[in-house]
Amino acid sequence: MNQDESSGAVRRVALLGNHLPRQCGIATFTTDLSDAISATFSGIECEVIAMNDAGKRHAYGDRVHFEIAEGDLASYGRATDFLNVGGFDVLCLQHEYGIFGGKAGSHILALLSEVHMPIVTTLHTILSEPTVEQRRVMDEVTRLSSRLIVMSHCGGELLREVHGVPADKIDFIPHGIPTLPSSRASKKRLGVEGMSLILTFGLLSPDKGIEYVIDALPAVVARHPTATYVVVGATHPHVKEWHGEAYRRSLELRAHKLGVEAHVVFHDRFVSAPKLAEFLAAADIYITPYLNPEQITSGTLAYAVGNGKAVISTPYRYARELLADGRGVLVPWKDSAAISATLDKLLGDPEELHALGARAAEYGRNMIWPSVARQYVSSFERAHQESETLGRSFFATTLARRPVHLPKLNLQHLRALTDDTGMLQHALFSVPRYEDGYCVDDNARALLLTTLLEDAGTDDWPTTRSLSSRYLAFVSHALNKDSRRFRNFMAYSREWTEERGSEDSHGRALWALGAVVGRSREPGRKSLGGELFHAALPAVLEFESPRAWAFTLLGIHEYLRAFQGESSVEVLQKRLSERLLSRFETEGGGDWPWCEDIVAYDNARLPQALIVSGNQLGHREMVAAGLRSLQWLNELQSSEEGYFAPIGSNGFYPRHAARARFDQQPLEACATVSACLDAWRVTGDEPWAHEMWRAFSWFLGENQLHASLYDPTTGGCRDGLHPDRPNENQGAESTLSFLLALTEMSTLDSEKRLHKKNAPALPTGEDPQASA
Repeated sequence: MNQDESSGAVRRVALLGNHLPRQCGIATFTTDLSDAISATFSGIECEVIAMNDAGKRHAYGDRVHFEIAEGDLASYGRATDFLNVGGFDVLCLQHEYGIFGGKAGSHILALLSEVHMPIVTTLHTILSEPTVEQRRVMDEVTRLSSRLIVMSHCGGELLREVHGVPADKIDFIPHGIPTLPSSRASKKRLGVEGMSLILTFGLLSPDKGIEYVIDALPAVVARHPTATYVVVGATHPHVKEWHGEAYRRSLELRAHKLGVEAHVVFHDRFVSAPKLAEFLAAADIYITPYLNPEQITSGTLAYAVGNGKAVISTPYRYARELLADGRGVLVPWKDSAAISATLDKLLGDPEELHALGARAAEYGRNMIWPSVARQYVSSFERAHQESETLGRSFFATTLARRPVHLPKLNLQHLRALTDDTGMLQHALFSVPRYEDGYCVDDNARALLLTTLLEDAGTDDWPTTRSLSSRYLAFVSHALNKDSRRFRNFMAYSREWTEERGSEDSHGRALWALGAVVGRSREPGRKSLGGELFHAALPAVLEFESPRAWAFTLLGIHEYLRAFQGESSVEVLQKRLSERLLSRFETEGGGDWPWCEDIVAYDNARLPQALIVSGNQLGHREMVAAGLRSLQWLNELQSSEEGYFAPIGSNGFYPRHAARARFDQQPLEACATVSACLDAWRVTGDEPWAHEMWRAFSWFLGENQLHASLYDPTTGGCRDGLHPDRPNENQGAESTLSFLLALTEMSTLDSEKRLHKKNAPALPTGEDPQASA
């Protein structure tokens, strides 16, 4: 093959996205694009950074030089370093929300904001009505990118109209296509000579609409007995993980019931590019009965149109554009009758079938991979030239690198403390103590942790799901259905040792259940969580513990993520938060902005509840009171050297008395990390993020003893700091405190790149730190 020479300064390109043998359309696209650039340009070196989905590794070829674990934020940092020292001229990102970790794929922003080369981003999904998180992520991706590549003109329109991207930043480059072998030879090799072949290919999932084609077949087969519908492709890995082969089996059963099973063939595997070319070459009609109207690109449709196939499709965005001007036939959504009539017409009219294909082939001349590769390199050259003109100021980041590296999430000790019943309370060193049994406090914390991991994305989803179900089952069993109060302590013999637990344990259980409702993706778990939440919520109105109120308010805050506007819950939120605020106002004052005469345990949760509730309710004074109290607490929790030094549990801190310096508990560091994160979310003020890091660093040895509480060999956390040594036991509360803090710290980098300073609950012009 003759190769082009790159005419500009681009000599080394990194592509970031999925890559074969991972099974998905973006993996195929990234592989084909990198192959095409390398084959077309002798002077350009092309390397791939591959995304790995949760818990999986793939046997990549030589072109993949680095791998990123989807849910591991630290691996994005390592990839950033790889890119920055690798001498790359351009980074070409393949963007799809679902292939990156974090909410709406926000983890990728940690990398994009710190690489030292221009970014050219290919957008595989652009939504007309993105969620708040999707909009924020896309806005940041478009801001950080030098050039944006769309594969449809409607994609460019959405970028301009929805995200305000200037037109001169957008390049339209069509989806690349392979060149197919001859139709007759392919039919012979596949053993389908003499058949009228109707084809759909791609990873199978319920949004493909295959059932509507099967429903259309009886009438088609009656008039065209050789018609055969071939569905090529494995079930999408994520669909298979959650639902198995239920969709494929339903399609097979449907064909059987309609009496057309002999005319439907499922080729259940992810086929190689040459094999796919054979199927497509052999097809007489290609059909995409997809059900997602937002779809702005489709590699399968591009392949078919570009290679001159007669195409029938539902009118999703990409299909409307690609099949315009007589290049294909659009049929209404979920309309088997229309599909049947169109198939009947085309199979009965060879001239029209040929004319459709000819018009499609004419349009597809510019879609072959060598042509697409040249257009990509042109975009790379333009991005590189623009970056040189800007004097590299484009790459200045608005966020300094985090002061320490986060440890990788390790659930080894969590699993060791968990048996078939739930999470055991205590450990001797790292060995679980059966004699101490279980409590709802720790199982609620564990349920909160696994729910946060589910929401953020995890590399080991099957383990997380299994653990989460076990903890939810424990919390469910803990609820006394008669009194609607949670029992707390259970012996190892699985016998409850009390009929009613503490108010604080009840509030903590409600907090975890609210998070399940607000964050879980599993309908069954959300439903059970909501049922338990509503059953246990009314009891809180009789409570006297401010911490129980605070824990409940944090749970309500989580619950309203899913059901904002549920009046009964919002009324209770208002009553409890005003009750807590009143306690701060009556008990505190002057140099004691606190709600009790003693600063005891889990302290930061009290101002945290005011901050999140006040922000949600639009209550300025409540937010300001929470910020003042949290700032005061942070000043208390400081050693002379500036280390985080939480109130000691050996006496706590009574008003007008000396504060206890030890024992320092992991619970306090965890609460401070979480409260400061919410303070930062509400105000956008950087000192709160600094306080988060100060509290979290306590776990890692930045404390008065210079001793690490976190044990990387087990994944556990030591139970606290004595005046002279750490407590070497690694119980549930301590381990969960570290894991919860680590999980929330892991969100900070990505959220910082999405966050816009906005403190609606504060008076205009008021400095939250000054007011604190």
